Amino acid sequence: MHRGKGMKFVTDSRVGISNRKQNIAKDYSEYPGRTEAFWPNFLLKEWMVGSVFLIGFIALTIVEAPPLQNIADPTNTSYIPLPDWYFLFLYQLLKYQFAAGDWILLGTVILPGVAFTALLIAPWLDQGLERRPAKRPVAISFMLLGVLSIFYLTWESVQTTHWDQVHEQGILEVPGEGPEIDTAAPGYEIYSAQSCVNCHGQNLEGGAAAPALVGTQYTAEEIADIAVNGVGTMPAGQWDGSDEDLQAMSEFIASYGEGGENNQ
Repeated sequence: MHRGKGMKFVTDSRVGISNRKQNIAKDYSEYPGRTEAFWPNFLLKEWMVGSVFLIGFIALTIVEAPPLQNIADPTNTSYIPLPDWYFLFLYQLLKYQFAAGDWILLGTVILPGVAFTALLIAPWLDQGLERRPAKRPVAISFMLLGVLSIFYLTWESVQTTHWDQVHEQGILEVPGEGPEIDTAAPGYEIYSAQSCVNCHGQNLEGGAAAPALVGTQYTAEEIADIAVNGVGTMPAGQWDGSDEDLQAMSEFIASYGEGGENNQ
């Protein structure tokens, strides 16, 4: 019988479904050199690489001490704030006139926001199938512009930063290495009863709101005047006591100042 318009195809209900071949994906072994088993081959490789980086990171934390600095002091205007190295390009950007002063919003929000948004929508901006750089001029140009800008701003920040001053201001002063405070002295009892102790600390070590009194360069008379009239961010009217107590407390603090009898 020849195939033609009158030819019809029918099924045989006696053929069971179990004899039909199921649509099963091929095993990875049928693609040698192109695929591998997730477990254990791929996962073990990932664990090995992760272990190397973890051991290296732990070794660095043991060998190199953490760069801890002194407690933050808002009254210290000579302190040079410096971000970590991976933010130095943004730090350098704020040094230029077009991104600082009245234009600070441009350097802190707008320019970083535009760069982050462009990175976020990059998959939608370049939807071409080509992978060769020569066939993707727009994407490669933006990538090179971003990388070169980050490298240049980071290099410029490193070159213009006074690293000797940064290291000097970062020396950690551990409380307790200074002179021992005589807490039984009458001047200390007056000091601890005033509001001075809340900011300058129980051991005259200072804090975030006030500088340390150990090693101060003020004389007893100047300390008494500051306690009454204030100085800098310290407001006036903090002293609440007699003139005799004020003199005793001022002489006690001055004795722990620079060249004082208790600061030897």
